[in-house]
Amino acid sequence: MSVEREPSTEGALRVRRRPARTRAAVLVLHGGRAESRSAARPWQLAALRMRPFLRALEAATGRDDVLLARVRYRSRGWNGAAAEPLRDTRRALAELHGLAGDVPVVLLGHSMGGRAALRAAGADRVRGVVALAPWCPPGEPVAQLRDRDVLVLHGSRDRVTDPAESAAYVARARGAGARAGMLLLEDGDHAMLRHHARWHRTATAAVAHLLDAEAAPCELYGQALAAAEPPVLRPGRHTTSDLGPGPEPGPVREPGC
Repeated sequence: MSVEREPSTEGALRVRRRPARTRAAVLVLHGGRAESRSAARPWQLAALRMRPFLRALEAATGRDDVLLARVRYRSRGWNGAAAEPLRDTRRALAELHGLAGDVPVVLLGHSMGGRAALRAAGADRVRGVVALAPWCPPGEPVAQLRDRDVLVLHGSRDRVTDPAESAAYVARARGAGARAGMLLLEDGDHAMLRHHARWHRTATAAVAHLLDAEAAPCELYGQALAAAEPPVLRPGRHTTSDLGPGPEPGPVREPGC
């Protein structure tokens, strides 16, 4: 059974599994709120929602050389220009470097955590990002994604963050030199509870692929990169051979857990 270990009481890195010899690392970032100065706690819903992803990653990366950790935020909110989760993510990456050295890192983030992961992707050791229902407002920077691998997963029924904004973000990221793609999960919601097994399975397969493309080929990731419009994952299907319409803009509200 994995027990999280903390390199320091004030640190931003919370380690779930630390191998004796680390070849690569996965850093998980949960969601939050647009504005909140209240303290982030591990028992809050946004943090709890990522636990099944950590368990799935632990099973999928069962080798003894992949470190698994999550980011500890100081506050629950993004908080405008302060971009506090981004600062926490950069602190966690620095702590990870001190712990494991120069190893490649894949970031997995949901909602506000997806935004922080995408923003932090310019760090030297970050190989790629898997962003789940990310918060990608218009004008969000993409230059830091050059030469990075990016996969966005978004539910078609998300009313908290907008799948159309994610699709526009991916298009701009491609223009900036990222190897970026998006998959639209039909009938998927923001909390990733509807068709949760598909969310867990697809995200985990993508992360494993970014860690080691030869050992963990991922057909869906390749199709997402090649498609001009986001392929649609339909319930009960394991490929994207059946493509549906792309995301439609819809009413959204500020990100929250």
